[in-house]
Amino acid sequence: MEFQQMKEQLITLFNSKSLVQATISQPRQKSNELKRIRLKPVELRGAYMIQLEYQYERILKHENILLENLQQQLDQLFEQFRQMHAEFSEQTVQIQLSKKNKVLWKSDQASSTKQINLSHNRKKQYLLDESHLYPFLVRLGVQSEDGQIKKQKYDKFKQINRFVEFIDDSLAHLPKDRQIRILDFGSGKSYLTFALYHYLKIEKGFNIRVTGLDLKKEVIEECNRIAQDLHYEDLEFQVGDINDYNDETSVDMVVTLHACDVATDMALARAVKWGAKVILSVPCCQHELNRQLHVSELNIMTQHGLIKERFAALATDSIRAEILSLVGYETQLLEFIDMENTPKNILIRAYFTGKVPTHGQRKKYDEFVQFLKATPFLENELRDFLN
Repeated sequence: MEFQQMKEQLITLFNSKSLVQATISQPRQKSNELKRIRLKPVELRGAYMIQLEYQYERILKHENILLENLQQQLDQLFEQFRQMHAEFSEQTVQIQLSKKNKVLWKSDQASSTKQINLSHNRKKQYLLDESHLYPFLVRLGVQSEDGQIKKQKYDKFKQINRFVEFIDDSLAHLPKDRQIRILDFGSGKSYLTFALYHYLKIEKGFNIRVTGLDLKKEVIEECNRIAQDLHYEDLEFQVGDINDYNDETSVDMVVTLHACDVATDMALARAVKWGAKVILSVPCCQHELNRQLHVSELNIMTQHGLIKERFAALATDSIRAEILSLVGYETQLLEFIDMENTPKNILIRAYFTGKVPTHGQRKKYDEFVQFLKATPFLENELRDFLN
């Protein structure tokens, strides 16, 4: 089969809306950071779409595209990958491409018709059930008093649930034989702080003590009133700055959401020094590296202010994740909420394992930082912990 004929036949199958699931894999270049792409059909706002899940070594990204845009996307992907396994309702297709795009197409008829699951067409099963009344969500204005999620707050409800999923994933890394100490730096209006407390204390029965820290006095006073009204006895809020908080010597979980620029690094450094078992951080406004970027090899990118800003942000978070790995954490960069809601959607999740980094890992980090001519704030803060 010719390469063009293969693409036409594949698009015909996709256009029949019979896709169950598919995987594109086997990168043509070993250096390709994108390892595979999973495809599945979804229905969004009444429109049939194909969801692409891009799987990198440490990151997952999602994109939903209309059928009419699929061919262009597949053309780009087949330039990078040589294999596709696709299940349709009545057949399974296996495609293998040679280096010169010679096509091996194998098709097997299904013994029975496979079910197509348009998962977005069904009610998502959240850890916090949207049909259940949660007093803290009512007080925070997310739910009405009859238990309905307010329409204008539904994105906030999804964000809260996404955060609770990260909390749930972290349970195995928290101590079971004593009270768990948790700090939330830059708690703000504390939607996620209250959600964390509710899920761990009330739903899971953990013995916890949580402190939210923020600079806005009036916000802190209101959060304390809500905590008292809800009888959340082990939840408190204090006015204070990350850099000046010295009330602890040991902490189990550190949460920092949208701490601006090096305030995120201060929180991460504090977490490491306290021996935190779990770190959840959503950075914001990464200006430090942006100011330091004077690498001529990157001028094609950095001559554009928008691109320079985004590159600096991604590089900064990559450096942060690698530093945490070098001091004994298993670290991932994950999608926090949909890009359509905010571009500030990367969450750094780190679990302490005590794993000692290899010489090659440290060398790779040093080479990257030297190439950027960067002096990361976090590296300086943790110099005594780095080998």
